[in-house]
Amino acid sequence: MKPGPRNLITDVAGLRVGNAHDTALRSGVTVLTADRPFTAAVHVMGGAPGTRETDLLAPDKLVESVDALVLSGGSAFGLEAASGVMAGLHAMGRGFPVGPVRVPIVPAAILFDLLNGGAKGWAENPYAGLGRAALAVAAERFEIGSAGAGFGALTGRLKGGLGSASAVLESGFTVGALVAVNALGSATVGETRHFWAAPWEMAAEFGGLGPAPCYPAHAEPLPMKRMGEATTIAIVATDAALTKAQAHRLAVAAHDGMARALVPSHTPLDGDLVFAAATGARPLGDPITDPFQLGHAASACLARAIARAVFAATPLPSDLQPSWQDLR
Repeated sequence: MKPGPRNLITDVAGLRVGNAHDTALRSGVTVLTADRPFTAAVHVMGGAPGTRETDLLAPDKLVESVDALVLSGGSAFGLEAASGVMAGLHAMGRGFPVGPVRVPIVPAAILFDLLNGGAKGWAENPYAGLGRAALAVAAERFEIGSAGAGFGALTGRLKGGLGSASAVLESGFTVGALVAVNALGSATVGETRHFWAAPWEMAAEFGGLGPAPCYPAHAEPLPMKRMGEATTIAIVATDAALTKAQAHRLAVAAHDGMARALVPSHTPLDGDLVFAAATGARPLGDPITDPFQLGHAASACLARAIARAVFAATPLPSDLQPSWQDLR
C-alpha cells in the first residue's frame, strides 16, 4: 500500500472536492462530488450527530446512489449547505429522475463551530451560499488544513482542520479519506508534537516525528472543550464496485482510523460520523479478501487524514487555540 499521486481523496478517479469558507464567520463547507452518481453509506458512532438525508443511505432504501456529500461547519445551520449544493446540481441537470424532474441527492453532516470566535450574527443563513460556492470550485486538487469545513475547527488542544489522504493497494484498488477534524479529543500525544496516528504515517506526510516516546495508557482524560463544541465528520472513498451494504461496512471499518488518531474519540459529546463512497469503476475480484483489505486501507487513510488536518492548519489572528505549527 502506498499513497496516491496527490495523497488526496481525489486519487479515486472521478471524484472532485470543493471548499468554501468565510474568514469573518470562521466557518466553511466542503463538498465531495463526482462525474456521475455514486454509491454511498454512512455510519455514526458519536453521541451528538447532525445530519441530513442519511436515512436514505440504508441498504433497504430506494435510492441507490447520490450526487454529492457535504461536510459543513455551523452546527444545525450548516445543514443548509446541502440546499446550496442541490441548487447547483439542479442547474447542471443532475439528480434522481422522477418523471421529467431531477432531484439531486445530497446527504450532509455538520460539526459545531459556533463558539470559535467568528462573527455568527448573520441576518441570513450563509451556508447555502457557501455550499453552492464549494460545489462550483470542486476539482481534483484542493486545499487542506484551515480550509472548507475545517476552517474554524478546534480540537481538545490544538486547531483542527480539513485533512485528506489516499492509498493504492497491491490489488489495484484506490482508497481515500476526507475529514473535518473538530474533535473533543486530541490528535497529539499529551503535551508533545507527536501524533497518535504516527504508526500509519507515509512519507513524512505529517512531520515524520514517529511515535511519542511514551503513551500515557493510564490517563483518564477530561473534556477540554465545552459540551457541543465537537464532532469529526469524514468521507472514505474507493473505486471498487460496492453495494450499499458493503459501503456501510467500509464506513464502519473506517471508524477504527478515527479511534487511532483521536484520543478519546466517539464520545457522548462528539457527533463522529463517516460516510463511505464507491464509484464502482473496478469490480471486486474476491468478495472476501477485497472488502477486508479495503476496510483496513480506509481506516489507515482516515487516521492519516486526521493527522494531516491538524498538521496543515495555519495560524490566524484571534485564534482561540494554537496550531500544531506553533508548537516548539
